[in-house]
Amino acid sequence: MARGDCGICYARAGPGPEECRRVLRNRFGLGDTVLSVAALVTGMLSLQCGATFAKSLFPAVGVAGTSALRVGFSALILIAVWRPWRRSLPAREAGWIALYGTALGLMNLLFYLALARLPLGPAVAIEFVGPLAVALIASRRRSDFLWIGVAVAGLALLLPIASRDGLDPVGILLDLGAALCWALYILFGQRAGRVDGGQAVSLGMFTAAIVVAPFGLAEAGSALLTPGILAAGFAVALMSSALPYSLEMVALRRLDRKSFGVLMSLEPAVAACAGLVLLGERISAVQWLAIALVIAASVGITVSARRMAPAAAALEA
Repeated sequence: MARGDCGICYARAGPGPEECRRVLRNRFGLGDTVLSVAALVTGMLSLQCGATFAKSLFPAVGVAGTSALRVGFSALILIAVWRPWRRSLPAREAGWIALYGTALGLMNLLFYLALARLPLGPAVAIEFVGPLAVALIASRRRSDFLWIGVAVAGLALLLPIASRDGLDPVGILLDLGAALCWALYILFGQRAGRVDGGQAVSLGMFTAAIVVAPFGLAEAGSALLTPGILAAGFAVALMSSALPYSLEMVALRRLDRKSFGVLMSLEPAVAACAGLVLLGERISAVQWLAIALVIAASVGITVSARRMAPAAAALEA
């Protein structure tokens, strides 16, 4: 998966009211900003290294088995950290958390299924369409249609008809399914996050584990319970969930929303580099161009959305 598992924080671009974040940012100097950027980049590297490690587990326990291990251990880590049983959960919110967790589980499963057929960099770029679509739908600026065109052009270059080295069509469809689930995950996460954020994300991950576990057990069976596989699954969960989530929390407390969004837009490039270095996945010049176009679209919509907010505030004043 391209993102950490705290979709609530990502969808809101930072915890707490904007004024609180502004006060916090004013308390930190240049050194803290550099630390925040380093934490965010390290989190992205950890996430993509976790994905490459997960890909190496596919021959042993299959795609669904690897996904079940990742989501299952992530749920255990988050439950241990947030201890959601300490707070009562309103019945009307339980349904939203269930939808949020289901989208999260299917997103993980579909992305890993796509990753078995696609190089890491293009796979992350295609999945990025999910949150990009959410941002574009929420926008009201005509100029954002330009970014739609840029994103579509990038995706078109990844299709098999674009060049001889086009990607696997089934992998692309699976990845687009993951992108759709990522979009739903953000939307449901925003609604589920109205309760305590830690409770929502931990219970949502527990729901995701319940959704993915049957697929993993059906594919891998008792192989999932061997000590070596369990240790590898825990490492994947740690690199892909716990560590990047924690590092993003450090960055979110010190970076403004625009800076955070622009930096996160670089993730497809980080994924492509990780795939090249760790898995030997060489992608073509056309595919590099496609990744660059998706990144440009993500940066563009992020910057234009942040420009729109001060203008709206001025009108309200």
